[in-house]
Amino acid sequence: MALRRQTFHLKLPSRTLVLGERTLVMGVLNVTPDSFSDGGQFLDPARAIEHAIAMESAGADLLDIGGESTRPGSEEVQASEELDRILPAIEGLRGLLKIPISVDTRRAAVAEVALRAGAEIINDVSGLKNDPRIAELAARQEVPLILMHMRGEPRTMQKGGFARDVLRDVTQGLRKSISIARNAGVAKSQIILDPGIGFGKSFPQNYKLLEHLSQIAKLGYPLLAGTSRKGFIGGTLARGGKPAPPEERIWGTAATVTASILNGAHIVRVHDVGEMVQVARVADCLVNPLLRCALR
Repeated sequence: MALRRQTFHLKLPSRTLVLGERTLVMGVLNVTPDSFSDGGQFLDPARAIEHAIAMESAGADLLDIGGESTRPGSEEVQASEELDRILPAIEGLRGLLKIPISVDTRRAAVAEVALRAGAEIINDVSGLKNDPRIAELAARQEVPLILMHMRGEPRTMQKGGFARDVLRDVTQGLRKSISIARNAGVAKSQIILDPGIGFGKSFPQNYKLLEHLSQIAKLGYPLLAGTSRKGFIGGTLARGGKPAPPEERIWGTAATVTASILNGAHIVRVHDVGEMVQVARVADCLVNPLLRCALR
């Protein structure tokens, strides 16, 4: 049975997004040298801008720009370097891109500059653990805040120490993040939750989270799911003992995107926008029967 999603209205500086009537597709733009899937491909601002426009043309509803890799084993970068990477892309897209931009960062200082440059959503993969001042910024600027669950730190999060009960761990962690955000003045209607697939979870735990995403939906917030090309998919599709490389995980990603939508995700964060727009469109027909009226 597909979970019928609750509808939410997310207020951005430029518009209001309706979450729940159909799945929104968030395109990933990593302007980093070391991201696990596309590291180094879009460091050049011209290439980054070109790729962003291509994702919008392919059907992306949102664009998430990040300048610091948080893949397993990654090292932290300085805020100045993070800004040097993301600002040329954000500023270069002003007036060119019609869809809203989200900034993927763990630092309030970076988020504040990105908002001034044109970003309209903050995506904090640390769930406010790294820099709680992000919540104060989101409240002050009245922008949406995505809170993701991450167990541990990127450098060491996949080296063990996994939770015994992943659903309880994620739910409790997200409750703490919500509490910080609400105490800082972030409106309930401006918060989105991300269970953090692949961030400090074992491969089986990632599948368990997807299977029971509806339990996280009971917290009463819209959900974002980011499974695109991740390691647990590569492990599942391994051949000869070697994980499938990221570029060969598209159809595995499609399966996880479908599962995410059927279990309550409002937004899916993906690298392969054109393909996943098709996946979302079909999966949405199972979630919202009214959409079938458009079928011929």
